[in-house]
Amino acid sequence: MRLNIKKTDDQTICDGIEQGGLGRRHYENILYEKYAYMIKDGVWKHKLSEDESSIAYSDTILSVIENIAKRQFEHRSVLKTYIFQIFSNKCVDFIRKKTTKKSAVYQTDTINEYIQQLPDDMHNAIQQLILENETVRIRKALKKIGEKCYQLVIQWSEGYSDKEVAEMMEFSSAEVVKTSRKRCLNKVKELIGGL
Repeated sequence: MRLNIKKTDDQTICDGIEQGGLGRRHYENILYEKYAYMIKDGVWKHKLSEDESSIAYSDTILSVIENIAKRQFEHRSVLKTYIFQIFSNKCVDFIRKKTTKKSAVYQTDTINEYIQQLPDDMHNAIQQLILENETVRIRKALKKIGEKCYQLVIQWSEGYSDKEVAEMMEFSSAEVVKTSRKRCLNKVKELIGGL
């Protein structure tokens, strides 16, 4: 189904999301596509990579959809302004996370430096234990990201293209799949770091 983004006004989008049902996804996709140009704003204004800006935008749209569905969006501003403010905040949060992670990286030694100090016969055993531990952590994280994210990551890991996944999982476009997948993979990375 082709989205008629230009002719769909904000009130119609909000009404479609609030009503729920089968048509809700259609209006969610229209909302996503209508303001997707903000991704380039995130790259230009906040100096994020395109991937980072896409993730911030996806998170923004998910928050906006949730707020509309719960009728927490009070229409005190136009929808574009509301989305832009949330998106700007998400971009700033992304910058803060990057800055914090960079400073932490410079303060730590790598595990490989410690492994190199061990006798040769212990290298393989230690590396095998590390690999097994990482595998367990990844499995735990995959169980926590939600069914839709899980299916998205699994299909990607099995070699399906974004276009194929969009058709199988009823996303509006391959670009939406790409952005959603990146967001899901970031969730996995965050969970692995927190496990």
